[in-house]
Amino acid sequence: MSETKSIEALRATLGNDHPPSELAPLVEAMWWEAKGDWKRAHEIAQDIDTRDAAWVHAYLHRREGDDWNAGYWYRQAGRPHAQIPMDEEWREITAELLTH
Repeated sequence: MSETKSIEALRATLGNDHPPSELAPLVEAMWWEAKGDWKRAHEIAQDIDTRDAAWVHAYLHRREGDDWNAGYWYRQAGRPHAQIPMDEEWREITAELLTH
């Protein structure tokens, strides 16, 4: 099992300059967002055409404060527009992505 198969293990790597090499691209996007690099996270998410990527994309636009754009991406992901705190949604998305 990978070292980063849990939220806690992943968060423990946030002090590093680069994400662990074994991360799936969408988990890497969430890692960059947690580091405060929204642009890098967005670049990763927008280049992937899956429902999970749309969910990450929605989260990123919600984090940005662009609710209209976030709403579009939540619909593409087949998910309701999140109303929970941002950190809680980060954990929810990342935990699900880590199970894939």
